[in-house]
Amino acid sequence: MFDRRDIKRYYLISYRRIRNFLLSSKCREFLIFLFFVFVSTCFWFLQTMNDKYQAVFKIPVRLKDVPEEVVMTSEIPDEIRVKVEDRGTVLLNYMLGRTFFPITFSFEDYKDKGGHVQIPVSEVARKITSQLNNSTRLVAVRPDTLEFIYSQGEAKKVPVAINATITAGRQYYVSETRLSPDSVTVYAPKDLLGSLTVAYTSPFVMENLTDTSVRHVQLQKLRGVKFVPAATDVTVCTDMYSEKTIEIPIVGLNFPPGKVLRTFPSKVQVTFQVGLKDFKTVSADDFFIGISYEDLIMCNSEKISLSVKKSPEYVSHIRVNPTSVDYLIEQLPEEIKSDSIDD
Repeated sequence: MFDRRDIKRYYLISYRRIRNFLLSSKCREFLIFLFFVFVSTCFWFLQTMNDKYQAVFKIPVRLKDVPEEVVMTSEIPDEIRVKVEDRGTVLLNYMLGRTFFPITFSFEDYKDKGGHVQIPVSEVARKITSQLNNSTRLVAVRPDTLEFIYSQGEAKKVPVAINATITAGRQYYVSETRLSPDSVTVYAPKDLLGSLTVAYTSPFVMENLTDTSVRHVQLQKLRGVKFVPAATDVTVCTDMYSEKTIEIPIVGLNFPPGKVLRTFPSKVQVTFQVGLKDFKTVSADDFFIGISYEDLIMCNSEKISLSVKKSPEYVSHIRVNPTSVDYLIEQLPEEIKSDSIDD
C-alpha cells in the first residue's frame, strides 16, 4: 500500500511532466494553432448567422372568460406552430433567450357568433407578430384556422353501442355483453344534438375468448360533440358449448277435417349445441317440427324431408335424425270424424 510520501512523490512527478509539456515549444505551437482555429470559427459563425434562415416555434394558446354554463365540446388547440424567417442571430435569440407569451382570446368577443366559432387568421397573425422583432417575417401558422365549438347547456342521454369484433374460442360462444355505463350524456350545439341517437365505442378487437373479459374503451370522438363520461367498460361473458339430443314429435299442419298425418317414425331425434347454463332448461317443448298438408300434396316422393320450424335462439348447429321419414295421409272413419267435429 502507498503511504503519504509515495502519493506526494508521484503527484510531484506528474505535475513536472505536465508543466514541462505545456512549456515546450511543440505545445506552444499547438496552442497557437488552436487559438487561430477558434478565432476563424468565430468569424465563420458570425458571418453565417447573418444569413437568413427559417425556424419553427411553438406558442401556447389560451381561451379566457368562459362562462360556467358553457360546455366546450371542441376545445381550442393548446398551442400553434409558427414558422418565421430572419437572420440567424435573431432566431438564435428566440431559441435561447426569449420566451413566447401565450396568445390569449376572450370568449366574450365571440359569444354572438353562434356555437361554432372560427377565429380569423389575420387576428391570430396580429397577436403573433406583436411578439416578434420588426425584421422577422411570419411565414406560416399551423393550424391555419383556430376554432372552438361550445354548447349553452343543451344535452341529452343516448345509449352506447359497441363497435367491435368479438369472437369466442373453440367450443365457446359469447353469451352476454354488458356496458357500464350503457348510456351517456351528450353535449353539442342544438343543430348537431338533434341528429345524435347513439354513442359508439372506438373500434376494438377481442378474439378467442374463453372466460369473462372486461375492456375499458373510449367512446368514438365526434367533432363538436362531448360525451360524459367519455368511456365505458365492456364486459363480455362466454359459455362453453355442450351437445344435447332430444326426441321431437312430428306434427301435421293445415290438414283438412277427417285427415291426419302418419309418419314412420312418429318422432325424430334432434341434436344441437347449447351453452352449459341452458343445458338443463332446454326441452322438447322448445322445438317444433311440422309438415304442412300443402307440402305433402306437392311431394312426388314416398319420403318427406324434415326441418325444425321453431327452436330457441341460444341453440345452434341443429341436426335432425333421420332427415326424412315415410308418411301416410290417413282418412278417419266417419264416427271419429264426427266426434272430432263435435269436440
